[in-house]
Amino acid sequence: MTMTRTAIKAFAKTFSKDEDGATAIEYGLFAALVGAVIVGTVATLGGQTNEGFATMSQALTDNKPASTATP
Repeated sequence: MTMTRTAIKAFAKTFSKDEDGATAIEYGLFAALVGAVIVGTVATLGGQTNEGFATMSQALTDNKPASTATP
């Protein structure tokens, strides 16, 4: 029984000193933060961009060029 307990203690000490998992978690959190910023930016600017494209589309369908001057 004590041999099992000793093995578990040794494994726990080794596992607590291993920092590979912590690095992976940090990268995951950073990726999630970047994703949240991208989603927030698109949500904020999406309506304005859509209005701009709708205006340009309407101008193109009206067949009214902005300038008819020839060089």
